[in-house]
Amino acid sequence: MKSIIIFLFTIILTAVGNAQQLLQISSLDESSYIDETSWYSSGNSIEDVLVVGDTIWVATSKGLCKSGDNGMTWTNYYGSLEFEEESISSVSYYRGIVWVTTWHAEERFGSVKGFGSGIKYSTDNGLTWITIPQPVDQERDTTIVYGINTLKSRPQITTEDNFIYNLAFSDRTLWIASLNGGVRKSIDMGVTWERVVLPPDYFNEISPENSYNFELSPIQSKYTTENNLNQQVFSVFALDDSVIYVGTANGVNKSTDGGISWRKLSHTNQQFPIGGNHVVKIGYNEFTNSIWIANWKTVIDSEVWGLSSSSDGGDTWNTFLPGEKTHGIGFGYYCEVNNIIGSSIIAATENGLFMSANNGETWLRCPSIKDDNPNFELKTNSFTSISCQYKNDGTIDLWIGSLNGLVRLEEFENYWSGNWSIFFASQPLTSADKSYTFPNPFHPGRDIGVTRFKYSTSGLANVTIRIFDFGMNLVRTVIQNANRNLTLHDAPLDYWDGRDDKGRIVPNGIYFYRIDIDSNDQLYGKILVVR
Repeated sequence: MKSIIIFLFTIILTAVGNAQQLLQISSLDESSYIDETSWYSSGNSIEDVLVVGDTIWVATSKGLCKSGDNGMTWTNYYGSLEFEEESISSVSYYRGIVWVTTWHAEERFGSVKGFGSGIKYSTDNGLTWITIPQPVDQERDTTIVYGINTLKSRPQITTEDNFIYNLAFSDRTLWIASLNGGVRKSIDMGVTWERVVLPPDYFNEISPENSYNFELSPIQSKYTTENNLNQQVFSVFALDDSVIYVGTANGVNKSTDGGISWRKLSHTNQQFPIGGNHVVKIGYNEFTNSIWIANWKTVIDSEVWGLSSSSDGGDTWNTFLPGEKTHGIGFGYYCEVNNIIGSSIIAATENGLFMSANNGETWLRCPSIKDDNPNFELKTNSFTSISCQYKNDGTIDLWIGSLNGLVRLEEFENYWSGNWSIFFASQPLTSADKSYTFPNPFHPGRDIGVTRFKYSTSGLANVTIRIFDFGMNLVRTVIQNANRNLTLHDAPLDYWDGRDDKGRIVPNGIYFYRIDIDSNDQLYGKILVVR
């Protein structure tokens, strides 16, 4: 559980560092150079990506944005009346409706907490939005009826630590997975909600016709000493009206009667089990009819991080990519005359992207991602999400979210062949005598381990960038007499990784940079390093 919270907070804290450098506009001037490598959207920390036809939806640490022209222009909802300054944790689409889940971070008593702010949906492709508040309970909701039982229930009366990770849809039901709020469902578009009862840690299955005396409580409550990891929910997936899968901090729960009875599938209660009990993502491969989960290691020595897959509805599992902390799962389908003839599985992990075209038998890690125009490289190995765009000419584009930007692989084929484009949020400079770095503060050695320099040369020039400590001692020469020809709108090419000239990561503190452009012009600024 703590790992997920830390991951989300890392995204938020990074966004705070970028806040003053991001510009929210809905389109770019056609004469602007920034049509591929720099995007004016909400933030560079991507939490979810969704492609619907020709529209790309991106959930970021600083709001929601969309593009209807393959990334040439973007509409950004950050700061709007409907979205204000909320972060977006997921974006979904079902039967013509776009759904997004929102949250924000607040500092409480010296620690950062996540607060859910609910759901928004649009029936007109984002022109207007309807808000559903974060579901909470009343203080009097201390019991819940489950079949022949009246169980104790801990009411979730606050939005603190109660934010939605993702949504699922069956024919008549909206399902949500939230941390302390557990699994909930609505049959009236979120007007009313019903809590869903999952087995406690010490039961492998529950059915409403049996007698029970456990408590529905994700965390320890005033009623009992129970601390039910299996009721701490991180993912939900609806295969159809009957078959529902829920991922928790203690395994996968499966229902075949629409969420009434449940069977828990954990690392310890099956002969061929899942790899780890912390299930953060659930996906379904339509070609092989198999369930795939991103599972994380908890406290059992034999558990592993990685992917687990089942082709028999969860009775047996195979584990792949052991040791890789996976956040996102994607499937690329190859079709002939609208029939799927093959598929690839793509895993977005904290150690890069991995792909298999043979149902997990072999995997190939993605090489460094570079946009050749203008020689821009993605400086992170932490990826979060994948979505496929199927184009009219039969080709596939992959859209991939990372902690440091959005990337697209055009005309994707097996094993990472195709053309890469990187979309990166940066604010245009107002004049040639201005500069800045972002993110700032930044965290060397972390997932986003570089800060980028934004400056203009106003023509071809020799550029030197140096870093100094607070005592104005030289720490690092980033580039020296390098040829640059950067306009006010160009993508930032140069970066500092937080290391000195001997390759050592510098201590925390304030550092200064100086940019020498030819022999006359000099630009200065401050960088805050936080490790």
